[in-house]
Amino acid sequence: MRESKSNNNESLPTEEVHTPSSQRFLSFTKEAIDNPEEFWNTQAEIITWYKRWEKVLDESNSPFFRWFIGGKLNVSYNAIDRHLLAGKRNNAAYIWVAEDGAEHILTYEGLSQRVNSFAKALLDLGLKKGDVVLIYLPMILELPVAMLAAARIGVVFSVVFSGFGAQAIADRINDSGAKVVITADGGFRRGKIVELKKVVDDALNMTKSVEYVIVVKRTGHEINMVEGRDFWWDQVSNDINAKVKPEVMDSNDPLYILYTSGTTGKPKGVVHGNGGYSVWVANTLKWAFDPKPDDRWWCAADIGWVTGHSYIVFAPLFLGLTSILYEGAIDFPSPDRMWAIIERYKVNILYTSPTAIRMLMKYGDVYPQKHNLDSLRELGTVGEPINPAAWNWYYTVIGKGKCPIIDTYWQTETGGFIISPASYFGFDNLKPGSATFPMPGIDPVILDDSGNEVEPGNKGFLVIRRPWPGLMLTLNKDPDRYKAVYFSKFPGKYQTGDYAVKDEDGYFWLLGRADEVLKVAGHRIGTIEVEDALVGIANIAEAAVFGKPDPIKGDAIISFVTLKSGEVLTPAKINELKQQIRERLGPIMVPEEIHTVRVLPKTRSGKIMRRVVKAVYLNQIPGDITTLEDGASLEEIKTALETFRKEVT
Repeated sequence: MRESKSNNNESLPTEEVHTPSSQRFLSFTKEAIDNPEEFWNTQAEIITWYKRWEKVLDESNSPFFRWFIGGKLNVSYNAIDRHLLAGKRNNAAYIWVAEDGAEHILTYEGLSQRVNSFAKALLDLGLKKGDVVLIYLPMILELPVAMLAAARIGVVFSVVFSGFGAQAIADRINDSGAKVVITADGGFRRGKIVELKKVVDDALNMTKSVEYVIVVKRTGHEINMVEGRDFWWDQVSNDINAKVKPEVMDSNDPLYILYTSGTTGKPKGVVHGNGGYSVWVANTLKWAFDPKPDDRWWCAADIGWVTGHSYIVFAPLFLGLTSILYEGAIDFPSPDRMWAIIERYKVNILYTSPTAIRMLMKYGDVYPQKHNLDSLRELGTVGEPINPAAWNWYYTVIGKGKCPIIDTYWQTETGGFIISPASYFGFDNLKPGSATFPMPGIDPVILDDSGNEVEPGNKGFLVIRRPWPGLMLTLNKDPDRYKAVYFSKFPGKYQTGDYAVKDEDGYFWLLGRADEVLKVAGHRIGTIEVEDALVGIANIAEAAVFGKPDPIKGDAIISFVTLKSGEVLTPAKINELKQQIRERLGPIMVPEEIHTVRVLPKTRSGKIMRRVVKAVYLNQIPGDITTLEDGASLEEIKTALETFRKEVT
């Protein structure tokens, strides 16, 4: 057995684990950098074009890069029609599973019928190419149907995560100028009804552009319907024989607007186009996971985020795959919900977040061991760097040591994976905690604050030196902000905003947001470095770290943790933890305080809300908490602090 050292000095087994270091991969990526025109001429053929492009890339208006100039296509056609022509009409596009266990299988023929019917409904409401619709739906089949119907007629869509509140929806409507809102009476979450239509009604009191609201009947509870404005989905989309000709779209016409988090400042409306984006997501799913035609693929994210756009809706449908679409929480009604779904539907590839892995890991090995997970061939992660302890559990307990872990790094702005292992090319020497190597066409570099390339092993800003097809077109109605945020610090290069390290073997290690940095006694420390060290200690399941202003140090490190067992950390145990951190990372990294809570504040997508933890600790207003999964988590922090302060006094 070989061993590989992680970035926190934790030694983990890597037998039969591989990364893309084959000669085939190296020559392929070299071609993408050395001969991009020829390379993308070939790779763009993964989708069907009505008219071939005249030029691969136009850089004349940098940094507003445009791909496949003059190329014509339709995204809905690529997701549906071409598969019908290829004899896949009876293949399942989606296996939808509700939180209560209800299921529905939607074939490519069934998807076609629904999309055409709803596309006709949108046309009947007077929508035309270039108009905008806002989609605020739970994880039900009508969500991808609405997206594909809009794309079919050239209408730009903007999906809003169904955990957002009225103000967030109003902000997005006002920025996009949406004419139609597509929502549901409600959704189900942990057995309770989430009243989506009521949230929309409140949002519309703050907007002027919306003419119609289309409502899916999901829960059946009573809601307010405004005559002449509000219509039931089944009322307007009832022609199963409708045939809507796909609109011929230019490669650089906008496909969708997806707003990044608005926790600070105005949300950024990331605009992705039809051509380059489609080429990128289709190829990156193929390269990273090498899915087979009859695989069952489960991207366990929410379509409200870019992960769901790219790898629940578009890329899997472009490749003709069968996807699991799950409506509920992955640990409800019991902690083995995810494992039960994998066993029942024989899932071959699972793609989820490190936060979800750590949460499920907290419940112990007994739950996955109750189920047959032998159908799994590959495991993936997304959303944040995966700490080696979670990586090891995922690999050994869930994958039983036989499933490579595809640790993907990317952003809303990048469209799809930009650093990831590449299963399509074979594997060799995977390092737990590293996203490994750049995808073909990505040219990353690690720079210091002055723009100089750092030596291997040193931390710096992750920057991409040249454009790629999946890069966003712009920020909606805000080109100056696009240039300022992403291209001003290092002119001509895309600034990811993340810290990373490139080791001597060329592997990339992501260290989190550059603005999530503590300044302790003159040292710049990433919060994730301390969190990884904490979670690497046996009984700690999750950790949230932030800085408390300190007149001497600058920042004092404060941490809140959840434990795998139900015990509470005694002062003696806390001192033991601090000593382990000291031994692993040095005295500068030792938290001043370590608090135990039952649950940390998280979004419904599973991300820990560190800013909320910090705000509660400092007795500040926590800001927007509309996506908070469990309000009781705030009381947990307050109780832990009260106990701590009583003990101190």
